Amino acid sequence: VQLVESGGGLVQPGGSLTLSCAASGNIFRINDMGWYRQAPGRQRELVSGSRFTISRDNAKNTVYLRMNSLKPEDTAVYYCNALILSSADGVSRYYWGQGTQVTVSS
Repeated sequence: VQLVESGGGLVQPGGSLTLSCAASGNIFRINDMGWYRQAPGRQRELVSGSRFTISRDNAKNTVYLRMNSLKPEDTAVYYCNALILSSADGVSRYYWGQGTQVTVSS
């Protein structure tokens, strides 16, 4: 199973960005998908708040993160996380993507 994020980049303060995370491989069922972020020198944290909207396209095994009104403090590496039941061995595991950099700067 692989999770591949995309959509990161440089955005100005106040701007918006949408990240994508696509899961592939021996997937029987995706039980949960979400987003975390890690800023330099800080612990990885769950992405939450009214400026962030998470949506899923189950047919594509993809989760999206829409980020609005971005601030410099939103600068971080954003990671996708998913709890996936494998079709290969029937075991549920948490998987992480490789991360995508989001930089909010003028």
